[in-house]
Amino acid sequence: MHPHPEPHSSDETTPLLDRAALEAQRPAKKQTPLPKAQLAAVCIARLADPIAYTQLFPYINEFLVLLHVTEDVSKIGFYSGLVESTFAVFQTLTSYHWAKLSDVVGRRPIILTASFGLAIVTLLLGFCTSLTQIVVVRAIAGFLAGNLAVYHAVLAEITDASNQAGAYPLYAFTWPFGGTIGPLIGGWFANLGTKYPEYWGYDFILAHPYFMPNFVCSLLVLAGFALAYFYLEETLPSKRRGSSATAVVVHEPPSLSAMQLLAIPMIRALTASGFCLSFIGTAFDVVFVLFCYTPIERGGLSFSVNQIGYALATSGCILAIFQLFFMPTLLRTFPPAKLYFTSMLFFPLTFILIPFLNLIVRGGYDTETELVDPSTNVVLWFAIAVVLLCSRIAALAYATNMILVRNHSPSPASLGASNGLVQVAMCISRCFSPAFISSAFALSIGNNMLGGYPIWVVVMLSVCLMGCYFAQKMVAEDEKVEQ
Repeated sequence: MHPHPEPHSSDETTPLLDRAALEAQRPAKKQTPLPKAQLAAVCIARLADPIAYTQLFPYINEFLVLLHVTEDVSKIGFYSGLVESTFAVFQTLTSYHWAKLSDVVGRRPIILTASFGLAIVTLLLGFCTSLTQIVVVRAIAGFLAGNLAVYHAVLAEITDASNQAGAYPLYAFTWPFGGTIGPLIGGWFANLGTKYPEYWGYDFILAHPYFMPNFVCSLLVLAGFALAYFYLEETLPSKRRGSSATAVVVHEPPSLSAMQLLAIPMIRALTASGFCLSFIGTAFDVVFVLFCYTPIERGGLSFSVNQIGYALATSGCILAIFQLFFMPTLLRTFPPAKLYFTSMLFFPLTFILIPFLNLIVRGGYDTETELVDPSTNVVLWFAIAVVLLCSRIAALAYATNMILVRNHSPSPASLGASNGLVQVAMCISRCFSPAFISSAFALSIGNNMLGGYPIWVVVMLSVCLMGCYFAQKMVAEDEKVEQ
């Protein structure tokens, strides 16, 4: 059955052959075709999470002011940070368990269950009338959103090294695309009763000004659930239809525990670096909204809810363009680990540039009319685009992080657990990041520290440098593994 001699046959000339000559004799490895239907189903189902998560950002600060949580606008960041951290805390508590469970029962049941639940709790957020209710609803949403690592595992199981450059940027595009749609929905559909009283002046809409954005997002999440239900197939080998997949799984090594995975240097490096990436990325998302909402006199931009929505949508568009048009070429040209480190280097630059936006707007701001002249507005939005461009280049690290986890997972049986472990580290950072940066921001503008210079920028620069250090350590570990 095997016409060629075994590698360790008695042919003494074989060990002396040059390795390159042996490789040349082998047929060239063809690129595996992308499973387009499966990839589309994964991306559509995944899209629900960023839409439901980011639609809150444009109006959360205004929402909390409306609820009279605090009368001091400089302290509103403490409470918005609490709301955002609550989501991350419960996502952290469930991420590894969702992923580990998917290694047993399959990927599809976990994805469908969480998607349907997310649609329900998104709708409930529109009925909230107190900070306590908001926190409870966001806690349940975080619990359901803990299945993120399961999506990563599905993507890893339907791709390989030959087609990852096309699949991962498209999958990673779902977050910026959802992050673009979400803020636009939040900005457009919030306060419809006061913005268009002739059309939406109903008592219910006036009493629940943020119901409509949550209702629209809930419908979109349900649409994603329906498409996933009909088109998403099971990808866990042991749960696929047919006996051949089961036969393969029998010979695979068992799934490793969390401690066993952390004993692997590369998994440990990915976990630490993922923690820093998520901490910094979340901090930027939170502080940028706070910075936009804060009055110009206090160091911000005095943006309305609509303007914040446009800014966040611009951010999502920039990242989407990079993911779709630049990331595939970069992945085919450079190693993922080096791309990861290069992306992380843009975070320090991003935080350095943010305070200059306030200096620009002050140049054309009339304190009596509280308006900014048109020419200054043009310069301001151009500068905002530059800041967001730097932040979105940095955010490309998320896609390369997923690829590195897949490439260095010890076995297919531990793929879900490996993604879950890294996701837990990223979720833990999200627990502390919003409260940390919100507190630093509030203390900075409240006490006029460093003679008016934003102390929160200095703090985040230190965190960014730490993140770059761990990214470099991960690159070193990746090079050791490849040798």
